[in-house]
Amino acid sequence: MNSTPGSEERLSPEQLEVWRAFDRAHASVARQLETDLVELHRLPLAWYEVLARLAEADEHRLRMSQLADMVMLSPSGMTRLIDRMINAGLIRRVPAEKDARGTYAALADAGLARLDEAADTHERGVRDYLISRFDDGELDRFAAFLHRVAE
Repeated sequence: MNSTPGSEERLSPEQLEVWRAFDRAHASVARQLETDLVELHRLPLAWYEVLARLAEADEHRLRMSQLADMVMLSPSGMTRLIDRMINAGLIRRVPAEKDARGTYAALADAGLARLDEAADTHERGVRDYLISRFDDGELDRFAAFLHRVAE
C-alpha cells in the first residue's frame, strides 16, 4: 500500500476506496452540519467557520489572507464571502494600521451574537455526526492520522 511520492504507480482499488471513503465522510458530515445551521439559524457552514475563526482571533480580527487559508477558500472566494457577510452585518472590514494595502476582517457584534446562537447546534452536530462514532482511543488515533495528512 506504500508507494513513493511522485511515483507513477496507479492507486490500487483499496487505496482508491480509502480516498473515496474519506471524501464521502467529510462531505456527509459537512452536509449535515450545513443543513442544521441553515434550518435553525439561517447560517451557512462557511459563514459559521468564518465567525468562529474571527471569534477565536486576537481582537476578533484576521487578515483576509489568513482567514482564507483557515477556511480553505481562494482569495477571490474569500472576498465574495466577506462581502456577503458584511452586507448581512456580521463582520466588517478594517484597514491595517501599518500596511495601507492590507485589510482585516473583524467580527461585528451581530456576528458574535449569531455565532453564540449557533454554537450549540454546531457542537451537537459535530458530536452526533462524527465524535460519537468513535471511542476515545479511536479518536486519538483518528486525530493523529488526520494531523499527519494535514501536514
